Amino acid sequence: MPGLPFVDDSHIPLDEGPEAIEAVGRHQGEGMWGRFDRNRSTGGWHAFTTDPLNHDLGWSVRYHPDHGRTVLLMRDNDMSTLHSQWGGAQLLFRAGGYWWDGTTWYRPGQVWDPVEQDYERRKARAAVTVNAVDMLDRRADPKRAHLGTVPDFDASAPPPENWSDHLALWAAHRQNMDEALPLERCVVDLASPELSGPQLLGVPEMAELGGITASTLRAYISRSNSEVPQPQATVSGRDQWARAVADDWVEARSRSRDGVRATMSAGDPDHLSQGAAEVRDHFADDFQNLLWDRPDVRKRWILRARNENSVREVSDLLAWNVAVSLDRILPAHLLGPAVEAAVLHNFAEAIDLNKTVKAHGKDRPEKNWWHLYLTTPIAKALDWFIRHHPETAHHYIGEITHEAHTRWEIPAEATLRTLKQALALDGKLTDEERDTFFALLAPPAQND
Repeated sequence: MPGLPFVDDSHIPLDEGPEAIEAVGRHQGEGMWGRFDRNRSTGGWHAFTTDPLNHDLGWSVRYHPDHGRTVLLMRDNDMSTLHSQWGGAQLLFRAGGYWWDGTTWYRPGQVWDPVEQDYERRKARAAVTVNAVDMLDRRADPKRAHLGTVPDFDASAPPPENWSDHLALWAAHRQNMDEALPLERCVVDLASPELSGPQLLGVPEMAELGGITASTLRAYISRSNSEVPQPQATVSGRDQWARAVADDWVEARSRSRDGVRATMSAGDPDHLSQGAAEVRDHFADDFQNLLWDRPDVRKRWILRARNENSVREVSDLLAWNVAVSLDRILPAHLLGPAVEAAVLHNFAEAIDLNKTVKAHGKDRPEKNWWHLYLTTPIAKALDWFIRHHPETAHHYIGEITHEAHTRWEIPAEATLRTLKQALALDGKLTDEERDTFFALLAPPAQND
């Protein structure tokens, strides 16, 4: 890695495989740990271990069957984070989060793709892979470099100014290694127009692009806010970001929860969403009419009427106004079909699961209605619906029993039993309230 010193790793059994690396630190004493995992998609592996000579440091190793091995000395507390990242497609990172998958360089992942459930991969423009041969300078002299050791390593020391001499010493050591990849296949860095000087932004420009003040951005950075990308360079001690990375950051901010809320509340003085602003305006008018336009309430504002009982009576009137306006906040005629569709979707998942189990040789009857279920969020939504709109919920539960019988020939009793059991687990209705409500849903008794 450009600028980082080389440190002797001969006391770590790198050539003996991941199990041996893990064993150096695993269960070897207080403050030590080790682990390895295999990457089934590539046939490689990655491992880490606490250094036995300095427990504040550790070795993180990744092996790829085509691209060789990466060995990093790092702070022991940071190893598990890199280890989890190496479980994916990233083979190495450069320039503040730019990463390489063995073929292509990508910018730091920032914009979330909800379909793929991963950060969108955005290619670095015109990126060129820089290898060890490209970096070796004919003027470099390995005699001017030295190989560091763990006991003498100072993580706070500045990077060596003659790094090209150290690279030349590293290359000389590789000549004595068996099965070492040729230097033209040893990836060192990337070059891209995105990372050129004119494309780099400082804190003021970055903040302006994001629509915040420079002091706010500095506060984010000081708190290690994970939404702020790593800088791509440090120039004269100041962080610098590639304009392309900054643009991705701005887009990610607009798609975040805060960004969506800000976009959808544009123009509202209280920064409320459109729906919340409508509710506020409705009740503001209602309360104005109640508190001022009605003489029987207005007279309570005179001084002698200002007592606890009067305030309680007015509070009760306001609360009653809200309670009878629930349908304006969350219309029951919209909520009902949504709850019905969600419950039937849960039923469909349960029936498909039963079919899958049966297909794998389990001896179950074809129709196992007692295996129907509701997920916790759907059960809680149904419970809320019943408690707030019981008459409308009664209607839509009837629709659910009808549709379940039409689609899958599920008896009404089985559907109601499933709903009742789900509410018993995740709802707020008391046993008595639940029994009373579902008694009103039971199919009428058949006369002989």
